[in-house]
Amino acid sequence: MGDDGGVESTDRARRFFSRFYASMSARMDDEGMGELRAELLGPLSGAVVEIGAGNGRNFARYPAAVEAVTAVEPEPRLRRLATDAAVTSAVTVTVVPGVAERLPLPDGCADAVVLCLVMCSLPDRAAALAEVRRVLRPGGVARFLQHTIAETPGLRAVQRLADATVWPLLTGGCHTATDPVDLLREAGFAIEECRRLRFPDARFTQPSTPHVLGTARAPA
Repeated sequence: MGDDGGVESTDRARRFFSRFYASMSARMDDEGMGELRAELLGPLSGAVVEIGAGNGRNFARYPAAVEAVTAVEPEPRLRRLATDAAVTSAVTVTVVPGVAERLPLPDGCADAVVLCLVMCSLPDRAAALAEVRRVLRPGGVARFLQHTIAETPGLRAVQRLADATVWPLLTGGCHTATDPVDLLREAGFAIEECRRLRFPDARFTQPSTPHVLGTARAPA
């Protein structure tokens, strides 16, 4: 139980990771992640929920057709940075504390949910995707840009070794050998589009290099 009237806190402090993520995310955007963020968010409109907003690097890239964004972030330092980023966003962004497995939002409140580089670090992905379905209106969409499991056996082995050792400790709980597309299908979503890509493409291959970007639709 927490100290606020007996209510359990949803904060998940990651002090080491949060301290360097701000500069790391800026460098990632310079290396091409900025363009990928714009591609991810470009088709969106209406009311949007962003899960695991980090320090708010997506906010400046939401299109004008988006009416409002509710951004959920459990890490306190990153949430403060996201709140600062929301002030200068061209669309209305409200940053709230919360975890993906228990979103502090009503049923059917969103036309779209954004999952950007977050599924790899969720402790209970099935519960989180059940929450995504709950807050989406019938037929709403989830736009995703995620690490994914590699296509080649050699890199898959490297990913699994990294996930079992130091990688999650250094990267805020990230596990690279996950398959977000299969997880979305198992949660009842229909995959409407999906493409595999490398990021960053200019450097040597890392466990986190394979990515997928696409759209998953909730049942109508």
